[in-house]
Amino acid sequence: MKIAEVCSTFPPYKGGMGNVAYHNAWSLVTLGHEVTVFTNRRKEKNNYTDEYPFAVKRLSPWFKYGNSGVLPQLFWQLWNYDVIHLHYPFFGGSEVIYFLEKIKDLKIVVTYHMDVVGQGAVVSKIFDWHTEHVMPHILDSADKVIVTSWDYARSSAIKERIVAHPDKFTAIPCGVNHLIFKPRFRDKSIVEKYELLDKNVILFVGGLDKAHYFKGINILIQAIKQLSSRDDFIVLVVGDGDLRPSYESLVDTLGLGNKIRFVGNVSDNVLPKIYSVADMFVLPSIDKSEAFGMVALEAMASAVPVIAADLPGVRSVIDKMKTGLLVKPGDVDNLAKMISFLLKNPRLAKTMGKAGREKVINNYTWEKIGYMLDNVIRSVGKK
Repeated sequence: MKIAEVCSTFPPYKGGMGNVAYHNAWSLVTLGHEVTVFTNRRKEKNNYTDEYPFAVKRLSPWFKYGNSGVLPQLFWQLWNYDVIHLHYPFFGGSEVIYFLEKIKDLKIVVTYHMDVVGQGAVVSKIFDWHTEHVMPHILDSADKVIVTSWDYARSSAIKERIVAHPDKFTAIPCGVNHLIFKPRFRDKSIVEKYELLDKNVILFVGGLDKAHYFKGINILIQAIKQLSSRDDFIVLVVGDGDLRPSYESLVDTLGLGNKIRFVGNVSDNVLPKIYSVADMFVLPSIDKSEAFGMVALEAMASAVPVIAADLPGVRSVIDKMKTGLLVKPGDVDNLAKMISFLLKNPRLAKTMGKAGREKVINNYTWEKIGYMLDNVIRSVGKK
């Protein structure tokens, strides 16, 4: 079938939703479909080399805010596709698809990644209005709606729609490339570069831009302040963005420059090497904008124990005291306590890491996810 993957972001931009769209496209091509990805063109990086087994159309938005962009071009670009797979939220893209469906019998699958949560009174009101008055129509236009976990969906803005139309919804989790993210010996080049010899490594991976304000890196920094008397660990922060200077300033203010090292963005080849030196991974997100936590899967696939916020969706990935630990979102004291606990119990940490790897193999490989998505796409396409 001819399938359109529509997403607000796409690699090389670092973000979970675009990463899912990327792997979905790969899987569908592997399973015999013709796939085209439609996404926003980002102003700061226009010189892309898209060497994929599928086409990528980066459209210039007529208006842009954050990762959203108004793309009326989708109205004619999507005219001749058998199935449109929309990754929601996508302000400025999803609405165009909704109006197109009104005049043409489209087959639409929506993956509902997360609720939209705005920062500031004005943005919050706009997002709330969209959730109440626009989002329901977009989901109603879909033939099938995919959620990444029932745990998140049943505590989200769409919970009442699931009760009203249970047959319309299905759960397909995000995945991870277990052949790339896997247990490895500590990479010597990473150890030497960041001076990690004889140090426990606490790892954070995530966007440091405004779009990823919810990642909670400031919570991690404050938790590390409580542990600053210890000299047996280093924190590596992988990621970049416009909020990075404020986080670095907080580190300097708290006198943690010798404890926390900002790595910046790294290539896909380097990231697995960084996981290889980690003794634990921390995902301290603060609200439900964190709906799953794909980086937690990367850590688990690498046999690294995870400390994650006890948030809907995120907690569905972590088996408490088996593959990792859960902490109350935004609770600095609790996070410091859990980090200290794993530092004091290295054997348990290793056992958790092995259990995490096993859980990934059984549940979260992209191959398994691809077959699940293919079944949904084909069932919708046959209607």
